[in-house]
Amino acid sequence: MVSTPTRPQGSKPRSGSAAKAARPPASTRMRLQAVHHKFWTALEGTGTSKNGSTYYLILGATLALTAIGIMMVLSASSVESIAAGKSPYGDAMKQGVFAAIGIFTMFVLSRINVVWLKRLAWPAVGAAVLLLGLVQIVGSEINGNRNWIDVGGITFQPSEAAKLALALWMATVLARKGRLLSRWQHVLVPAVPMAAVVIVLILVGNDLGTAMIIMMIVAAALFFAGVPLYLFGIAGIIAAAGTAFMAVTSSNRMCRITSWWTGQSCADGIDANYQATNGLYGLASGGWLGVGLGQSRQKYSWIPEAHNDFIFAIIGEELGLVGTVVVLVLFAILGAAIYRVVVAQEDMFHRVLAGTIMVWLLGQATVNMSVVTGLMPVIGVPLPFISYGGSALLMSLCAIGVVLSLAREQMAPAIRPKRMLKLKARKDRDQSQPKNSRKRA
Repeated sequence: MVSTPTRPQGSKPRSGSAAKAARPPASTRMRLQAVHHKFWTALEGTGTSKNGSTYYLILGATLALTAIGIMMVLSASSVESIAAGKSPYGDAMKQGVFAAIGIFTMFVLSRINVVWLKRLAWPAVGAAVLLLGLVQIVGSEINGNRNWIDVGGITFQPSEAAKLALALWMATVLARKGRLLSRWQHVLVPAVPMAAVVIVLILVGNDLGTAMIIMMIVAAALFFAGVPLYLFGIAGIIAAAGTAFMAVTSSNRMCRITSWWTGQSCADGIDANYQATNGLYGLASGGWLGVGLGQSRQKYSWIPEAHNDFIFAIIGEELGLVGTVVVLVLFAILGAAIYRVVVAQEDMFHRVLAGTIMVWLLGQATVNMSVVTGLMPVIGVPLPFISYGGSALLMSLCAIGVVLSLAREQMAPAIRPKRMLKLKARKDRDQSQPKNSRKRA
């Protein structure tokens, strides 16, 4: 018989501190953090031996998503182009041209000092507001949304440029405010009024989806600037009330919501969930490996705008679950790598700008894929780098160029890509710092 071990006679139960000391030295959370740190340290290196893996992960994931996008635009748009008497390669060629311009611009932005972009913050947001106002006067209306300006046969969407312009402007303004952001007055002025102007101009064009992404950009900028969290609760209540009001006052939006919720047509017989339903059919019919590249059946006018907002459904149908997982993994790699850039920034301008871009791209991708998979009502939001649209692709690649510039600074000097333009950046003094605490020259 084996006796059960007992506490020796005369010994006292362990105190609270002794019991804690007897526990494992690290909690589950600390172990995960240690594994995460060890993984990235092994991947990147440390000190002067940093190999720039974060830089190349961002670059590689972006180029891979862009290449997948051009390939899938060709596949998804060719059938309807032929039916309209156009070249089956027309949309893919346009997307390829914008991709080439965007990649070149991304390369240039990745080789300059991002702080220099502060000089462009006010002109950029001013131009964005001007163009958004111009859209309502001379813009083109497509599917009920007035978002496009036609210049010499090339359509441009100013709301896409407004995303990057607003991210840059908010990072500049919030960085200048510095420590004053603990007071709600300095949080509101001038950041919130300018953002409100941009959002209202977009809503006038009846584009609720893009307005939601702009709200997400504003919230991200304020969050990474260290704004008190209670302000987000108040803003969330106001945003929810405003969204509910815009939904109730629009029969089209209410039809989309009720069709998504009940799966039935609206009272007037319109099936607003038709696009989403056929998108789910495409995902389901793809199976594990898909029906084959170019072999989609849903793109034969079953899914409206198959090469645009619902291109993720065509990926699932033609490339199967494997193809959709590859896209998800690429976005996950992109997000993790950008997050590494964000947490490494000590300067507020750098942190806010990189963090806002991260939330913009990943948040928009999440909304798009949630719509396609039926988790959200139909909202016109493109999938970054993949959906058809030159303006969206160009601005997304420019945003990645800004992040790459910050990632480049984290690389070891010996292997760091050289700058193309040596631009001197002005350092803004912290306006909230007392004058007597500044060092005299």
